[in-house]
Amino acid sequence: MFINTIEFPQIKTGKEAEFLAWFKWSNSVYKNFDGFISRQLLMMTRGKEGFVALVKHHNEKTFMAMHTSKERAEAFAKLKPLSVSAKFYEVIIDKE
Repeated sequence: MFINTIEFPQIKTGKEAEFLAWFKWSNSVYKNFDGFISRQLLMMTRGKEGFVALVKHHNEKTFMAMHTSKERAEAFAKLKPLSVSAKFYEVIIDKE
């Protein structure tokens, strides 16, 4: 399994509902890609306010096919002017 996190910047005042609607819509786009397992939106509960997406794919190859797709570029264009910071992980120990 391959995991990607996306740390979204603080959402502009009054734009949270629009951001949540975008996230739900973009999930409907991404779920059609081969290797897609899930994509969740997490809200920070301590410290600074913010959102993090947790994206799971079968492997890095299937993730990168989605990540470099026209559909992904179009989805993120709708999110502008927010910038996105992505981090990539591979599961090395899982439950037995």
